[in-house]
Amino acid sequence: MESTQQSDRETYRAIVFGPGGNDCSPIAAGGVNEVCTMSFLVLKAYLKLIQFDLYLARGNFAVLYDKVRNYPVGKTTPAPDAVECVCSAVDMACIWYWKEALCLQRSAATTCLLKSHGIFARLVIGAQQLPFKAHAWVEVDGRVVNDKPYVPEIYQVLERC
Repeated sequence: MESTQQSDRETYRAIVFGPGGNDCSPIAAGGVNEVCTMSFLVLKAYLKLIQFDLYLARGNFAVLYDKVRNYPVGKTTPAPDAVECVCSAVDMACIWYWKEALCLQRSAATTCLLKSHGIFARLVIGAQQLPFKAHAWVEVDGRVVNDKPYVPEIYQVLERC
């Protein structure tokens, strides 16, 4: 019975996270708790995507910016792999989102979820002059966590919040 449960868990991880699965230590090791907790995190990410999508649809960048900047950092000690778990949850929520999530929307959601897990994350907004492009990403301790690590080399940083 135990091997069947373990096999089911590995199958779920392979479907959701790709080959090799994703072990998130803030989640109880194994069983239903692990699946439920990760599913709950994906749901929270999905709701954040909706929230920030509404701000952008109304053209209310200032409110989005203030929400992210003033979002409180949780008082809990984050697990060592909490950053990877949150980023995976946001990626999964983006897959299920009914339209393409913008980089600003995705990064705002990631920043707030990381902060809620006790991780001081910063939303970074950058721009490139020619051809003009703007982009947003998330940094933790100066390291890009939800995009390619060389993104800061491509875009001139306009704001960190």
